[in-house]
Amino acid sequence: MARDSSATKARILAAAFDEFAEYGIAGARVDRIADTAGANKRMIYVYYGNKEQLFDQVLQQALEQGAESVPFDAENLPGYAGAIFDHLTADPRLVRLMMWKRLERPEATAVESESYARKHAALAAAQQGGRVDPVHDPADVLTLVLALAQAWFTTADGSAAAGERRTAHRAAVVDAVSRLVAVRSPGPPDQRA
Repeated sequence: MARDSSATKARILAAAFDEFAEYGIAGARVDRIADTAGANKRMIYVYYGNKEQLFDQVLQQALEQGAESVPFDAENLPGYAGAIFDHLTADPRLVRLMMWKRLERPEATAVESESYARKHAALAAAQQGGRVDPVHDPADVLTLVLALAQAWFTTADGSAAAGERRTAHRAAVVDAVSRLVAVRSPGPPDQRA
């Protein structure tokens, strides 16, 4: 009977996602990934190289799926922030994976850099077109929008709560981003409404 390498690869990536989200790169064990995936440990090295390369593949897949699920919209940053919140609520392991990435590999990947550059350019264009308040640099706006969308997942409350609290958290995120990017009337900063 022929092996289904695509099914094996998918099981390995799923098991690796769980393992890396739980333990990070340093704490993850290829043995556990192989056991969970029902795969031969040697095949992990054949398909993905070393543990760090497997992490890179898991991270890239998560980033690509996130970009597909939550497309960037510089014209609707409140909606974008709400969609990120929803995406992370649906799978809180994503936050853990990104936290481990930031701790163990703080440098941006090529995928992250390219994505950031596209978002920065779109946001700068929206500011120049008068659709987003230009008072803050696009890099600062982007950082704040992403931080607000993820805030409840990285605090003591931690889980973004459930039910009504989650709805309230999401509403607060969307409202805060709306206020951040709303085009204000001209005038000195201390007199803006």
